[in-house]
Amino acid sequence: MREFNIGSIIPFGGYDWRILDIKDNTALIITEYMIEQQSYNNYAGNVTWADCSLRNYLNGEFYNKFTAAEKSRIIPVLNKNHDNQWYGSRGGEDTHDYIFLLSIEEVVCKYFGDSSKNLENRSAKQRYWFQRKDINNNKRRSTFEGYSWWWWIRSSGRDNRRAVYIHGDGNIGIQGNGTFRYSSNTIHPSSGNNSGGVRPALWLNLEL
Repeated sequence: MREFNIGSIIPFGGYDWRILDIKDNTALIITEYMIEQQSYNNYAGNVTWADCSLRNYLNGEFYNKFTAAEKSRIIPVLNKNHDNQWYGSRGGEDTHDYIFLLSIEEVVCKYFGDSSKNLENRSAKQRYWFQRKDINNNKRRSTFEGYSWWWWIRSSGRDNRRAVYIHGDGNIGIQGNGTFRYSSNTIHPSSGNNSGGVRPALWLNLEL
């Protein structure tokens, strides 16, 4: 059996995935690069991960792109969706997911180094982002079509019209970007689109 290690890159379903965690013969994996750009939700108003269109897409159309053999290796999980620690916005119901986005706790405290002190000890000067000099920022950076770009995580932002994101420099945008028709003059140089990048995550059975 092939040896798998945390941090290794493995191919699956036509994408390259980074191993974030290993438990017994299963691994939590996330795409190494953003695979596309999408809005978090396809209509205006309050929303949580449980009800957003991006979750519906990942567990529907995207999941169905995998072959039957690949689907048999994807393990459904129960995801906890906590309220935003800085603003108190609702995290929503816990969800059963095949494919999902990481939460702020997973991104900040577990799989890209431990920056929990920035989450738990907000300074008076911190309104929108974590520390720009956080030593773990570089571990969270990713690209879309060869350019640094920002990517969604599933946690709610400062209200339920926003979702938390990872800035192009790896910093945590805990206040969130708008979930529908995000307003920004910053356009991706290749796609011409300002929507957030998508890095799906899943638990994979490593036994072939």
